[in-house]
Amino acid sequence: MERLFLDELKNHYGEEVCVSGFVDNIRNLQWVQFIVLRDEVGKVQITIEKSEEANKELVEIVNQLSVESTITVKGTLMENPKVKMGGMEIIPKEIKVTSENLGELPFNYKDITTVNLDTRLDYRYIDLRRENNILMFQVQSSFVEYMREYLYQNRFTEIHTPKFIGAASESGSEVFEVKYFDTKAYLAQSPQFYKQMALAAGLGRVFEVAPCFRAENSNTSRHATEFTSFDVEFAYIQDYNDVMALEEEMLTYALEKVKEKYGEKMKEVFDMDVVVPKLPFPKMRLSEIYQELEERYDYHVDDSEKNDLTTEAERLCYKLAKDKFDSEFLFVIDFPAEKRAFYHMRDEEGKLLGYDLIWRGVEITTGAQREHRYSEIVKNAKEKGLGEDVSFYLDFFKHGCPPHGGFAIGIDRLTMLLLGVPSVKEVQFLFRGPNRLTP
Repeated sequence: MERLFLDELKNHYGEEVCVSGFVDNIRNLQWVQFIVLRDEVGKVQITIEKSEEANKELVEIVNQLSVESTITVKGTLMENPKVKMGGMEIIPKEIKVTSENLGELPFNYKDITTVNLDTRLDYRYIDLRRENNILMFQVQSSFVEYMREYLYQNRFTEIHTPKFIGAASESGSEVFEVKYFDTKAYLAQSPQFYKQMALAAGLGRVFEVAPCFRAENSNTSRHATEFTSFDVEFAYIQDYNDVMALEEEMLTYALEKVKEKYGEKMKEVFDMDVVVPKLPFPKMRLSEIYQELEERYDYHVDDSEKNDLTTEAERLCYKLAKDKFDSEFLFVIDFPAEKRAFYHMRDEEGKLLGYDLIWRGVEITTGAQREHRYSEIVKNAKEKGLGEDVSFYLDFFKHGCPPHGGFAIGIDRLTMLLLGVPSVKEVQFLFRGPNRLTP
């Protein structure tokens, strides 16, 4: 008999069914036993009448059963309006214990108010049993699925690039050095170089969902040393406005689909609404933002800090976007080139042809039109003090490369903001930071 997920049961009243999952709770009363069985999509009640001779073996199994063991149950699904869990119950004919919980759990994952985050991360396999965590990864998975779906519909090709690289210089961030046989290698900070190589090869439109590594000793709520990045690059753009247009359309498409599938459940579990944005997203120059923040919210910073967004300015951008545009999203443009990677294109005045995208007060994307002209990108690399380390990359542009641009979105940060979770540590399956390398 094929196993059913618990959200499929409503279509099988009066039928023999097979379900599997964790034992969420046991009530062993004088005349009846109840098991609450939990799988990744719901819960169901198993009811055993002790007085029935045919149930003698089942009663003994339940007497020995411990909560958080896993079982497979075969029996008849019955309607019962008195049962709070969906108005149904299973009358079992067979209960098979597939694994036993051999002791007390390290903590009560159903009540984490007295458990610190480090303990929860130490026993992540227990912490993840919470309903909100199961839902969180289902939502994250669907968000990625729908962004992929949008790109597939728009003739993108998914690629898979190497994570060992031979060059240490990629951006201003530090890289992890690893021993690679008799030489050194580094863990890739992003697939940026290889995305552009794919366009030089003629692929035209590419994306990748893959791990990235940053050797930054940042202990904030939104940084990690390893994270999952959703990277997009495409050719034959007119300018970086095409890049922004594609990103806003992709995010709107995905958010609309997520809302349709999980909106009610997310509201119930996380008390968060999925807000589907209106197109186009608003955009403002960096200088205009600081001017508005001063005038509207009396936020002042020294002129030396106005060549990038401070953390507080990012946070206030959420309020600004809501007050000025009734939007949760805001594109920020006109960053000075010295603050960005050498492969970003600049205009005649040296302004960057790129942007940051701020969502709910946090930067989720840096995107840009890329420099595709060989002479210009060589000059930009020299200005940044880069030479032999990136010579392999510069070669991509020697033999023809179309105008192009792209962006990257951190999946973990995106999930954190979508669900209102306070730290990226809680939205990664297993967090990696300066002080955490296990489990």
